[in-house]
Amino acid sequence: MRKIIFMLLAVSSFGLVQAQEKTEEELKVEMAPKKAEIAKLQKEVSALQAQIDNMPGWKFGAFGTVGANFSRFSSWYSQGTPNVSSANAAITVNAFANKKEEKYFWRNALNLNLGWVKFDDRDDPEDDDSFRNATDVFNITSLYGYKLSEKLAVSTLGEYRTTILDNFNDPGYLDLGLGMTWTPVTNLTVVVHPFNYNFVFSNGESIYESSLGAKIVADYTRQIGKIAFKSNLSAFQSYKSSDYSNFTWINSFSYKLFNNIGVGFEVGLRGNKQENLENAIAENEALLVPGATPTFNSIDSQLQSYYILGLTYSF
Repeated sequence: MRKIIFMLLAVSSFGLVQAQEKTEEELKVEMAPKKAEIAKLQKEVSALQAQIDNMPGWKFGAFGTVGANFSRFSSWYSQGTPNVSSANAAITVNAFANKKEEKYFWRNALNLNLGWVKFDDRDDPEDDDSFRNATDVFNITSLYGYKLSEKLAVSTLGEYRTTILDNFNDPGYLDLGLGMTWTPVTNLTVVVHPFNYNFVFSNGESIYESSLGAKIVADYTRQIGKIAFKSNLSAFQSYKSSDYSNFTWINSFSYKLFNNIGVGFEVGLRGNKQENLENAIAENEALLVPGATPTFNSIDSQLQSYYILGLTYSF
């Protein structure tokens, strides 16, 4: 009798468990309103963050990217150098310190990108097996504006660009100018300074030359949930000659995975004919090419670029 009762209870329990199990469609239907509630809460959080961003006072922030790759081959005969060790590493930093008040604003930004590369052929004792500089970018800006309205201000801008690992301030660029700043939305800043002097610093004899011109800067920085991105275009148009004009456009993106760690990507583009000419003259001298020295008219404008993909840390 006990066995029969036990079997009946087991069968009843199994049937009850089966009845309690839900189908995939039923679970999806149950999950849908919860997702909608999460989206609603995220929208409310974003609205509160926008109010915080618009409040007066100082705002600070930064995020960076670290990328690295290491490899070692031993007796790998299918390639030209079977015994080789290689590595590359890079780091980028984007930081800002902004102050917003009722009548004025003061915005400061820093962009730093440093990279190293190593290629060691262990069969060649005379090759250079040390880390060499591959990417070297340093850019700092400071923009002050007195508001004429909520979206328009009279402004002054200082911007300095150079390299810091090699050839510090050779060349170095310092822009100082006056004009107007337009802020159509919270995250976008457009600077137009028709009165700007581009100081160019270099050591010894050089083809670099300072000149008067117009400065245009467009910066868009935003964070949406786990995503942070920044796009900055800085251009100088020389009134003396287009040969002395230049631009730099840097785009940074990061996605937070957990805590403050995520993945990031940064790409930079630059056009600078003075740097193109200096490089052409150096290559001509290194190759001992006979004939006339390269000039602005004899060289093509070359687009400089870099990119880095790796882990990020934001704070």
